[in-house]
Amino acid sequence: MSKPPLPPFDQKSAEQKVRLAEDTWNTRTPETVAQAYTESSLWRNRDLFIHGRAEIKAFLERKWRRELDYRLIKELWIFGGHRLAVRFAYEYHDEIGQWYRAYGNENWEFNDEGLMQRRIASINDIPIDEHERLFHWPLGRRPDSHPGLSELGL
Repeated sequence: MSKPPLPPFDQKSAEQKVRLAEDTWNTRTPETVAQAYTESSLWRNRDLFIHGRAEIKAFLERKWRRELDYRLIKELWIFGGHRLAVRFAYEYHDEIGQWYRAYGNENWEFNDEGLMQRRIASINDIPIDEHERLFHWPLGRRPDSHPGLSELGL
C-alpha cells in the first residue's frame, strides 16, 4: 500500500502531506486515520506509547469518544528527507460541555511508501470558554478559506 506524496519531501509535497493528514484526522474515523500508518508504527502520544495499527485505532476510538466536536489544524514546521515536523492546534469539548484548545508538536517519520512509521507528539490542553473558540467550520475538512495557525496568530 502506498500513501502519496512519497518521501523524500520537498516544500510542496511536505505541505500536501500535512494537509492530507489534517483532513484525515478531521474525519474522526479511526479506521481511516490508522491506514496512514505502518502495521508496526510506533507512537509516543503524551505519556502513552502505542504500537501498531490496531493500538492506534483503539486509541483513536477512545480519544474521539471523549473529545467531542473535534476540529484540528496542522501546519508544517520543517522537513527533510523522510521526516516532517508539524505544529498543530485542535479544539473540542468534553461530555459536560467544557471546551479545550490543545496545542502541540509532532515529529513524523515515513517509510518509502509514504506510510508513517513513527509519530512523536507533545500536547498541552488549555480550557477555553466557548466564546474563545477559533475553529468554526462544519465538522469534517477545514475549508480552504478558514485561516491556518499562523494566520490566527497561534
